[in-house]
Amino acid sequence: MCGKAFALQSNLTTHDRMHTGEKPFVCETFGKAFVCQSSLVHHEKVHSGEKPFVCEICGKAFSLRTHLKSHINVHTGEKPFMCEICGKAFPRRGLLIIHERVHSGEKPFVCDICGKPFSSKTNLKSHIMVHTGEKPFVCETCGIAFSTRGVLTRHERVHTGEKPFVCETCGKGFSLRTNLKSHIRVHTGEKPFVCETCGKAFATRLTLIRHESVHTGEKEFVCEICGKAFSRRSILTEHVKVHTTEKPFVCETCGKAFSISRYLKSHINKVHTGEKPFVCDTCGKAFYTEGDLIRHERVHTEQKPFVCEICGKAFVCQSSLIDHEKVHSGEKPFVCEICGKAFSLRTHLKSHIMVHTGETPFVCETCGKAFSTRSALTRHEKVHSGEKPFVCETCGKAFARQSTLIRHERVHTGEKPFVCETCGKAFSTPGVLTRHERVHTGEKPFVCGTCGKAFSARGYLHKHGRVHTGEKPFCL
Repeated sequence: MCGKAFALQSNLTTHDRMHTGEKPFVCETFGKAFVCQSSLVHHEKVHSGEKPFVCEICGKAFSLRTHLKSHINVHTGEKPFMCEICGKAFPRRGLLIIHERVHSGEKPFVCDICGKPFSSKTNLKSHIMVHTGEKPFVCETCGIAFSTRGVLTRHERVHTGEKPFVCETCGKGFSLRTNLKSHIRVHTGEKPFVCETCGKAFATRLTLIRHESVHTGEKEFVCEICGKAFSRRSILTEHVKVHTTEKPFVCETCGKAFSISRYLKSHINKVHTGEKPFVCDTCGKAFYTEGDLIRHERVHTEQKPFVCEICGKAFVCQSSLIDHEKVHSGEKPFVCEICGKAFSLRTHLKSHIMVHTGETPFVCETCGKAFSTRSALTRHEKVHSGEKPFVCETCGKAFARQSTLIRHERVHTGEKPFVCETCGKAFSTPGVLTRHERVHTGEKPFVCGTCGKAFSARGYLHKHGRVHTGEKPFCL
């Protein structure tokens, strides 16, 4: 059938049953059938609970001698079975055989329900549970059930904090071998996963899959609460927590809770460890998260993959596009409890609240000037560094902030995308529109702390302050 050769007739007979599906050896307890008698004998120990083979190093017990031998290789690191094609080594012959099917393309194990083929029996067993919904492996700590023992073992590391896979370069530990492999590429710079559409390379397959949705525009995962669609299930899962306010990820150092695990990781790096493991290959700048690095790299490549379907404006990251779309929809879900003013973004609301509180927690280390937001501090720091990375292609003028460049470019294009709903007057920036709207609303949010007089713009308040201070900054 497949041309594979064997030294013994009995081995050929057993192998043939893989093609015919014959399983003559049946468990009397559970009714499960097997290709060969030795597999039945091994299986019966599942019911008896017998584990006569004990590891002398750590005391772990096994039902089969072969399982013990394989386990011992965990302690010794021995991998005696090597692939002749690619040189990859394995601690067990069975793992080598499964691996060789990667090269041969052989998938002898076929699902009886949907016909999908698999290279290993364990993969087929796991797949069948998709149809049956069976999850026999239960975590003793939290009660969550899993379809395979391997997934349960990986899950248990969430509770134990075990990170057995350690990077030899920097010593960082990981709970999963795949995470270690991805991390090693930070040091080697390897990016083996290439987008067939644009040729961009990525360090992980998952990052490539996420990137490919930029080209397809596919958004198959829809929120049942608000109807918003997403390209990935993980993003939908994160989004749903906006509605539930659930925050299951808690920082062990300070107790702060987060709705998403990567927010917790980012918090730990920024606040407690200060670690910035993701480094830009072009300019050497380091970042707390891989996502921050990916977004930064687009500054060098000028890639803007997220495009507004209404006006065609392109953005470096998806969050910026989502924020921009609210300009068209007029959506302002975040409302100030003090004055009732509404904002399209939560960050804008937080910054606005500081107008009332006067809080300026972000201080420049060079000159001591304080700011109400971190982004305002970052922009200010470029005054000292003189950095102006954003250059106008029309006139060559350089700017410290991308937003300033965008506003400047409207001098050349004459674009005024922000329109007053009351009188129809158009403006080139949202800030100017906001100040203009106060003409209609009569709003005066900037109040003098000395005499209580209110003003519609911060600049007017600053000028008024000189009445009290006697300051006269403009001299002949």
